[in-house]
Amino acid sequence: MAGTKGLEGIVATESSISSIIDDQLTYVGYTIDDLAENSSFEEVIFLLWNKRLPKEDELNALKKELADNMELPKEVIDHLKSYDLKTVHPMAALRTAVSMLGLYDEEADDMEEAANQRKAVRLQAKMPAIVAAFARIRQGLEPVAPRGDLSFAANFLFMLNDKAPESIEEEAINKALVLHADHELNASTFTARVCVATLSDIYSGITAAIGALKGPLHGGANERVMKMLTEIGDPDKALDYLKEKLANKEKIMGMGHRVYRHGDPRAKHLKKMSEHLTDLTGQSKWYDMSVQIEEYMKKEKGLPANVDFYSASVYHSLGIDHDLFTPIFAVSRVSGWLAHILEQYENNRLIRPRAEYVGPNTQSYVSIENR
Repeated sequence: MAGTKGLEGIVATESSISSIIDDQLTYVGYTIDDLAENSSFEEVIFLLWNKRLPKEDELNALKKELADNMELPKEVIDHLKSYDLKTVHPMAALRTAVSMLGLYDEEADDMEEAANQRKAVRLQAKMPAIVAAFARIRQGLEPVAPRGDLSFAANFLFMLNDKAPESIEEEAINKALVLHADHELNASTFTARVCVATLSDIYSGITAAIGALKGPLHGGANERVMKMLTEIGDPDKALDYLKEKLANKEKIMGMGHRVYRHGDPRAKHLKKMSEHLTDLTGQSKWYDMSVQIEEYMKKEKGLPANVDFYSASVYHSLGIDHDLFTPIFAVSRVSGWLAHILEQYENNRLIRPRAEYVGPNTQSYVSIENR
């Protein structure tokens, strides 16, 4: 059988976590539209890990567990402080910090199901703490401890800014976290599953996934979208900028998606939030530019916006540094990674595909003096 570049169209496993069918994304059968409009991120975490929505007492228990496990070991904070903060990208810092967490977890190599569930909670809880701590340390500020009375989304913003967020800010982050939580067998999720299919530990699986997400063709797109919007600077210049880029055959980030034919169903939720937030903060130009770009690319290239496109202006409107956009993606997507890791452990088999050999054949060894 001939190989498929990028494994496009190849079904690699069975899963009951999320699906993409006829341009509709669902988590355990619930549409992303339903969840984005109605659920908290904590509910989505529970849903992905348990394949059902939580009851009230279960949700409250998870919220408490997450808040109780957010603080980082002192050794991890000290290590973050040791970096050359002018050159280290936050995704590299996050990747290393997650790997370090495994050194301070006495259950790191315990493969019992209950131990893996506890580690999942700890990892989910500590991801936003790492991102917020790194962001503050590089500003010369001390990390902020989480608050037990705040939601997951609000706690992230609190740890980042040392003040409780406004309700619209909390809503924006909660919605972004819900929308990014899982996406079937994307590159980072597949990486996580391949890693733990060797029966490696959860920390290794999440570290590997972060490494995959770091790439600009996966999680790094929203950071590059904001770079593009900043380069354009003014809505009046957007179309000329696009025409020049396309004439030079350059890629426009945040447009199109391999698994959606008619558009990413997540994009419209962040588009609406972008319109609201940019208007609220007096930065409507970012939304106006984004709409122009989306409409032009859809008309000229048949490429609608994906979820990364409008998340850029949402995060920018919240005053978040652009290089933190992908780490925020990871803060959300770790919920899906963990769900897939736990599912992989349940019915594991080593993932070992084959490659179609296309190199030379029937060669004979030639001694070095005769080459």
